[in-house]
Amino acid sequence: MTDIRIPLARYAERLHANAGGGHHVASPLGAWLLLALAAPAATGATRAALEEVLGADAKTAAEAAHALLEAPHPLVPSATAFWHRPDYGTGALGRWRATLPEPSATGPVPDQAGLDAWAREHTLGLIEAFPLKVDPEVLLVLASALATRISWTDPFDVAPADALGPGSAWAGRLSRVLRTPKRGHRCWVAGTPRLGDVIVHAAPARPARTGDGEAGLLVVSVAAAPTVAAGDVLVAAHEIAAGALDAPGDQPPAGRRSLFDLPLGDTPLWTLREEPTRTSAPEGREERTTATLPCWSAESRHELTAPELGFAAANRAFAALLDVPEPDFEAAQVAMARYGRYGFEAAAVTALMDWMSLPPEGVARVAELRFGHPYAVVAVATDTRSDGVTGPWHGLPVFSAWVAEPKDVPEADLADRYES
Repeated sequence: MTDIRIPLARYAERLHANAGGGHHVASPLGAWLLLALAAPAATGATRAALEEVLGADAKTAAEAAHALLEAPHPLVPSATAFWHRPDYGTGALGRWRATLPEPSATGPVPDQAGLDAWAREHTLGLIEAFPLKVDPEVLLVLASALATRISWTDPFDVAPADALGPGSAWAGRLSRVLRTPKRGHRCWVAGTPRLGDVIVHAAPARPARTGDGEAGLLVVSVAAAPTVAAGDVLVAAHEIAAGALDAPGDQPPAGRRSLFDLPLGDTPLWTLREEPTRTSAPEGREERTTATLPCWSAESRHELTAPELGFAAANRAFAALLDVPEPDFEAAQVAMARYGRYGFEAAAVTALMDWMSLPPEGVARVAELRFGHPYAVVAVATDTRSDGVTGPWHGLPVFSAWVAEPKDVPEADLADRYES
């Protein structure tokens, strides 16, 4: 399958820019999939506009969407649907409908209760209602749903909120935060061309076995200096999340800074100290990194009618298929996510409606990374086979968020528990 990570990251930049710098969650993949399915319906200037938004030609984008939807990821259930008025289901529209992936639901437009039930069914019950309201004037509805509910391979520990550092406004608002466990998670300081040094934390989900490999989800959190704009951090987070998959195990991720190249002391992003230790590390220089993060949750609604998001062009394409004047349209996405001590869950429904993430002595540098101000989160799928080949979902960012409203670790999560 064609690698769509770069086009998808560019679309994510558009979508998050449209959402603004406030606390929110979104699924750029959910919106991109709908546009990729619609693109073959377009011709001429409309097709060119959709291809510019997708970052790929219509045929390539549609083939990528088919590959994902016809081989669903076990940790990221996905679904698409196309419903229309029966008296408009013939001719060119019918021929386009026949090109949809096999699992897609089709048929007459359901009533509101039917649409809401579809949203619940295909988001593990995390989305209660369809993002758009149906009425008798609706000509067609194109929808996608993505969801995940995973447990961390290794749960977080709990720390007092002041571990976020004296410079964090959140430390005074919260009582407890999450701290990386002794194993299983990765965290590091990364140098970036665009933002300078950022801090990164990556938590893996408990993987699912597939027929010839395993599939997983890696949730990556990235924080930059407090003055850096949300959109810039989200762009960097998508790049870092994709790169984190290329450095499994103990291999250093791309851009990782050595702690011995950083000044000792406090910054808004970390505290770095030096202490004597016994180590077999090269040259007696050992590096240890932990991270503290808050719990968080978000529920968002995104209107997708802005021209730069592509749904206006999709609407024009369907108008041509229907051979009617360009109809009014609505396009929106509802999304939610929760990040806690034991796991992560997220869901999104996107819709278009046309209507009329004892050796010798030496010295250790110990860094505690502090996610104590707004930061970005990207959940990226893994999809590997026993022969080393990756599947169509590998490396795709499924959900992304800007975390600006942290939450306490719930009382129910204070007791240690390990799921079998």
